[in-house]
Amino acid sequence: MTDQAMAALIQFVIPLVFLFGLMYFMMIRPQKKKEKKTKEMLDSLQVGWAVVTIGGICGKIVNIKDDEITIESSIEKTKILVKRWSVKDVIKPIEG
Repeated sequence: MTDQAMAALIQFVIPLVFLFGLMYFMMIRPQKKKEKKTKEMLDSLQVGWAVVTIGGICGKIVNIKDDEITIESSIEKTKILVKRWSVKDVIKPIEG
């Protein structure tokens, strides 16, 4: 390869590498951090915690079995069985 061809190749490759690196740090890395945080939250769920599901149902966890969670909701203490992955947020751990 001549020096001109090598210079042209470098001028083409360096911006591409820069764009892929930028895309990784702007899009992929934050998504991986968010997924890790969500997985840690789902793995740490405990009976008695108040949660909100993806569908907007609020309630207190009364039972956890494998990948299913039973939530107690409303004054009538209605029990709803949901999948663990459907928990969106922990409102706050409720004492006792």
